[in-house]
Amino acid sequence: MMKYSHATKVAASLVALAICSGAAFAQKGKFDSGKDEYDSNCAVCHGSDAKGKGPYIEFLRLAPTDLTTLAKRNGGVLPVNRLYETIEGANVPAHGSRDMPIWGGAYRAEAREFLVGPNQNREGYVRSRILTLIDYLNRVQVR
Repeated sequence: MMKYSHATKVAASLVALAICSGAAFAQKGKFDSGKDEYDSNCAVCHGSDAKGKGPYIEFLRLAPTDLTTLAKRNGGVLPVNRLYETIEGANVPAHGSRDMPIWGGAYRAEAREFLVGPNQNREGYVRSRILTLIDYLNRVQVR
């Protein structure tokens, strides 16, 4: 049987909470952390409706993706791993180009600022932010 560290268990709990609570909060009309994450970081390019027509569109080389059709364009399945990698940005070549910000780096910087001291799960913080956003994107898919 595998043993997991306390930090790993906390991270898994945060992820599960982020995924499960997003839809529940949205249904009850309360704060929606996934929508807030989207509105704060994505809407300027992808639009408030996630269809790719945000107010920054005229400043971009390429038109942003319509995020509401990701599952439809992938055989009805939201490409969670690809989305995670795109948002996190770790696999971007050092000297390559990328139009979208690398949110994983931004979240890590926030984690270093807000989660000070020993035993802080900074990677769990990054993962939960990204998964919360992916949960929201799942909820806005055209089915």
